[in-house]
Amino acid sequence: MADPVDPVDPATPAAGPLAGWTVGITAARRADELAALLERRGADVLRAPALRIVPLADDGDLLEATRALIADPPDLAVATTGIGFRGWLEAADGWDLGEELRAALGRASVLARGPKAKGSIRAAGLRESFSAATESSAEVLSHLLAEGVEGRRIAVQLHGAPLAGFVESLRTAGAEVVEVPVYRWLPPVDTGPLDRLIDAVCAGALDAVTFTSAPAAIGLLDRAAARGRTGELLTALRREVLAVCVGPVTAAPLEAHDIPVVWPERMRLGAMVQTLTAALPERARTFPVAGHTLELRGRAAVVDGRLRPVPPAGMALLRALARHPGWVVARADLLRVLPGSGGDEHAVESAMARLRQALGVPGLITTVVKRGYRLTLDR
Repeated sequence: MADPVDPVDPATPAAGPLAGWTVGITAARRADELAALLERRGADVLRAPALRIVPLADDGDLLEATRALIADPPDLAVATTGIGFRGWLEAADGWDLGEELRAALGRASVLARGPKAKGSIRAAGLRESFSAATESSAEVLSHLLAEGVEGRRIAVQLHGAPLAGFVESLRTAGAEVVEVPVYRWLPPVDTGPLDRLIDAVCAGALDAVTFTSAPAAIGLLDRAAARGRTGELLTALRREVLAVCVGPVTAAPLEAHDIPVVWPERMRLGAMVQTLTAALPERARTFPVAGHTLELRGRAAVVDGRLRPVPPAGMALLRALARHPGWVVARADLLRVLPGSGGDEHAVESAMARLRQALGVPGLITTVVKRGYRLTLDR
């Protein structure tokens, strides 16, 4: 027989699309904006920058590349990101080299990887000769190779990590390439938050992890390897934890490890959040129980559309019951999934009482005397 509990409180807020789910953020830049978008939809957020950005004004490699291009202007220049191209020019202004750099680029044919890069080119008073409709480096490369690059000097603005295949293809075709290392990314100074995120992924305490750059994905994998947790991390990302990227370039390091990844058609932060908002709830399990609708999300239950936060012990019991909906699950089996029980069967009864209280609706879980418990599944 089911223990009596209080009826559902009509004042309990309706569950947002991401309520009850926990999402990790690996971004260093625009992390506040991403967290706000996720929290607005009800998600709990765990922040852990997987990298840090070297300040452009302090980047000696960028200064050296800038001086080289002013001294010997390029025939072609490739802008891969809007913020990177804009930051490069701002850094040049800080070095009193801005006018000279703009003059050098003004004599070149400037190509954009997409609309944001194109906007930054025009904001600098320059004009693009080509813009990739697919926002991909592959399309820019195809255009350059089709036009012919032999004997031409090409400046390539990097976007945080070396574009090895892109640059190598141009050099193989006979071009002289000057790499411009805009906003280089390095491991974070404090790895504590990243370590906690890795531990949470491995323990199944996260439901999804977001990536806004390929270096962030590489940074997460490298840190896991340094801690000897690569196997656990890959297993979790392949099976339980959803990996969400802003686009295919960002997803490439993860896909190289056979991690399934989702990303939006448009490579934008808002579009990535929309993709996550659509994909994560598909992992929820829904049951008709005792005349109500019970939905299991990552860290909570939703009863008749109302969010019901459940403590970890209660979620462990609820998931064990949901694996056998309508069937009796023995106390001994529930004891095995109950964290910190110490082998005491009374711990099951206590955790079950708290679970029923958290669900807030009577009759969802039935006690079967001397046998165990079951979800009161509607026929």
